[in-house]
Amino acid sequence: MTPIDSVLAAVPADLITTDRDVTARYLTDFRKYMTGAARAVLRPRTTAEVQRIVAACAAHGVPLVPQGGNTSYCAAATPSATGNELVLSLERLNAIRALDAANLSLTAEAGCVLSVLQDAADDAGLLLPLDLGSRQSCQIGGNLSTNAGGVSVLKYGMARDLVLGLEAVLPDGQLLDVLQPLRKNNTGYDVKQLLLGAEGTLGVITAVSLKLALKSVATVTAFLTIADIDALTAILARARALTGENVTSFEYVSDHSLQLLLAAKGHLRHPLSEPAAHYVLLEAQTSSPLFPLEAAVTQLLEELMEEGLVTDGTLAAGGAQRDALWVLREHIPEAEVANGGSVKHDVSVTTTRLPAFIREASAVVARFSEGGRLSIYGHVGDGNVHFNVVAPLGAEPARYKPWFEREVSPRLYDLAVAMGGSFGAEYGIGVVKLDLLDRYGDPAKVAMMRAVKAALDPKGIMNPGKVVR
Repeated sequence: MTPIDSVLAAVPADLITTDRDVTARYLTDFRKYMTGAARAVLRPRTTAEVQRIVAACAAHGVPLVPQGGNTSYCAAATPSATGNELVLSLERLNAIRALDAANLSLTAEAGCVLSVLQDAADDAGLLLPLDLGSRQSCQIGGNLSTNAGGVSVLKYGMARDLVLGLEAVLPDGQLLDVLQPLRKNNTGYDVKQLLLGAEGTLGVITAVSLKLALKSVATVTAFLTIADIDALTAILARARALTGENVTSFEYVSDHSLQLLLAAKGHLRHPLSEPAAHYVLLEAQTSSPLFPLEAAVTQLLEELMEEGLVTDGTLAAGGAQRDALWVLREHIPEAEVANGGSVKHDVSVTTTRLPAFIREASAVVARFSEGGRLSIYGHVGDGNVHFNVVAPLGAEPARYKPWFEREVSPRLYDLAVAMGGSFGAEYGIGVVKLDLLDRYGDPAKVAMMRAVKAALDPKGIMNPGKVVR
């Protein structure tokens, strides 16, 4: 009997899926970067069943790949091609265990889809601030395992900033239960933080207690033309000041990205009468019925236009217009796919250096890849820009993208790091960025990561080959 046979024999049969037509969707990553192999997908329904599976894998030395909604951009939840790993899907752990409105907290299992949790908070008159374009399919366990960012980081922080408590199964099957939704719990190491952003390499997150916020009673959304990309920092500072720190999103959209989208989706329309090189999607929200948010944003736009920092813009008159503006921002990745996909650079620098990075990185592409089509957009309010490059017209994307990643991408990462930035803002490491971590990671930090991995997972069974070698 092989080690995998021994594990499968120790697991209830109704948790095991071996049908290849069914398991196929668990074996290829979201971007189709890699396809792996696995004899079976295990689909537990309870934390106790996760413990049983992990303990069996530990006893027989079988590697396990935890998977949520399988939306990782870095192949973090994809098994290797060896076939010696099992996939652990958390999709059936999808119960909301508690929602305490007075405590502003929600406790839910790892397989809950993000939009379902958002709706539950909304039904209680509250807000779950974590928000991603993949909200309809990503699962909260995966969001935490990758420390997801999204469009509200500017006000509410990354996924880890919303975690009050955590439940997880450690690599030996032991249960870590620090799930209490407490805002003060100063009892030694904050061990739950080790699992946030670890991409399943240190254990399996099974449940989480999250911070909720008061739901906004007023939202103002504006799509603006900015005269000069160097004005981004000044516009953001002014917006935060005049709205009383109520800016929730400050998203940059280049005309390159917008034109790709409009060409790919003919039913969409440009929100402004005249195209320009640079746009900002600004959104502010307040939970106070007394705060004059609309007046504050109106005053902001008047001042910015008088000073020439903003040259055109439109305010959403209602929910439908707001949604239409957000479609233009959130569907840009689909336009890149329609053009053969893009080479993605998920970088961050300080907000003060972001305009310079965009300008200098654009010059690098123009110099070393003539004809490469830029698609630049992102959460610039927190210093994160998606600096993506689409193959030139007439070029074969399947050949162009590997060439660009080999010859030009290192120059862009060098530029970000030279500016005091990071090669990985919100996507994580997975498999795709292991080489980048080797090249740019702080040696002491990488050594500490390896030491933690060796201490918690000495048999190396948890999501091997991801995050740390």
